[in-house]
Amino acid sequence: MHALQYELTLPADYDMGIIRGRVARVGHLLDDWEGLGIKTYLVRERGVNGSPVNQYAPFYLWNSMEGMNTFLWGGAFQGLSNDFGRPSVRQWSGLAYEDGGAPGSSARFAVRRRQVVADGVELAAVMGEAVDEVERLAGEDGAVLAAAAVDTSRWELVHFSLWEHDTPKADGDVFEVLHLSSPGRDRLPRGRQW
Repeated sequence: MHALQYELTLPADYDMGIIRGRVARVGHLLDDWEGLGIKTYLVRERGVNGSPVNQYAPFYLWNSMEGMNTFLWGGAFQGLSNDFGRPSVRQWSGLAYEDGGAPGSSARFAVRRRQVVADGVELAAVMGEAVDEVERLAGEDGAVLAAAAVDTSRWELVHFSLWEHDTPKADGDVFEVLHLSSPGRDRLPRGRQW
């Protein structure tokens, strides 16, 4: 599993209806994308759920590098770049994934928490704690799924979870899910990934 996210931080007075309309028009285009586990079309609006910004920030879990690279280099990502400018794309190697107790439910909210891996820590212990957190989150009421991944160039963990209700039981930045494409969710590897 491989995680990917880019963020478009928009002006404070930006009409987020533009993003909502865009997702309504094009969100379905990845509903059958080869190699994609899930893509969540995420937004945060300034002043809602504690967000200081307006932001469009899709989050992906990929089953294959080929699928991800085809998305990035094969034209789909170019459309976003043409419309908004090419954003920096963050990538993380998968640590763990679990379906939650509400896997068939509609995901309404997502929580993303980034965490620095401090120098001098026992890496196996920190990564094991991340796996434990995925299991804990997936077991919470209303959880649709939970995942963790690590960026070894920055030594940063990312915890990601989807929720069927507006009271997620996770800490981090809260996003509204506008659309969920999940063509290969059933093929995402479960549990610890090493």
